[in-house]
Amino acid sequence: MLEPVPRIIADIGGTNARFALLSNGNIQDEILLQAADYSGFVIAVQDYLSKIGNPIIKEVAVAIATPIGDDKIKMTNHNWSFSIEQARQDLQLDRLIFRNDFSTLALSIPHLDRSVCHQVGGGERKDHSPIGVLGPGTGLGVSGLIYSDTKWHPVEGEGGHVSLSPVTKRECEILELCLQKDEHISAERLISGMGLQKIYQSLCRLEGQQEKYFSAEEISENGLNNIDKNCVETLEVFCGLLGTVAGNLALTLGAKGGIYIGGGIIPKLGGFFENSSFREQFENKGRFTDYLKKIPVFVIHSPHAALIGISQSFD
Repeated sequence: MLEPVPRIIADIGGTNARFALLSNGNIQDEILLQAADYSGFVIAVQDYLSKIGNPIIKEVAVAIATPIGDDKIKMTNHNWSFSIEQARQDLQLDRLIFRNDFSTLALSIPHLDRSVCHQVGGGERKDHSPIGVLGPGTGLGVSGLIYSDTKWHPVEGEGGHVSLSPVTKRECEILELCLQKDEHISAERLISGMGLQKIYQSLCRLEGQQEKYFSAEEISENGLNNIDKNCVETLEVFCGLLGTVAGNLALTLGAKGGIYIGGGIIPKLGGFFENSSFREQFENKGRFTDYLKKIPVFVIHSPHAALIGISQSFD
């Protein structure tokens, strides 16, 4: 069924806010905004509308990086906090839908072209089997997809905040240092943009070197270009930790439909990620190593995959 008027779809993380129009099933007028430039959600939507000529909009669907419960939205890694109903009224909408960003990313997977999903190890995915989805960016998103009654259903959860389990001596040393500052180390604490910084700073201390301040982007660039050996090791540790968490997710869901990795960090690592210890630590589960060797992992190379997912929310 064709929409009588365009709808807004959006993907809002701790750093970026991506907006687009959905018109007759087509995604258009996509604009990437910096969330920090806006004091709140409503102002960001209004600015987006002004940039595209202020079309009449009556329905909006948003993927957002936070748990979705009642009327209150309070972002985990950003300072936006607001009422959904008040935002709907302020924007004069008939309908305003919010979904967790990684549950939304999960919904996109059945609709993604295979060309944007790069496989990293494993065998063939099994049709209609559970799928795991995760990805580090500003935080660590985790979700899944279960097929039932001829439909895919996303798994709503906050798996990025499970306790992190180190499996190598180096990881144990890093975790021990981190525990001196934080009483609980979740997976997100180290497998995210801030995690890259924490790992790097820990490695400097372990090597008896003065800690330098690098942003997550600088650590990635320095590591990929072999400029700083601690940055190189940071990326290696980062990929290995992600492998452990991804393997845990695959076992928990029985994800024979594959594990899909999104977020803003891993797709940029290219061959480094593929040649890292990710796959080794993904499969390193003792008696279930052979089970995990068969499960394929895919890196999603599509910046608007979540927009494809959230567009399904109007059905």
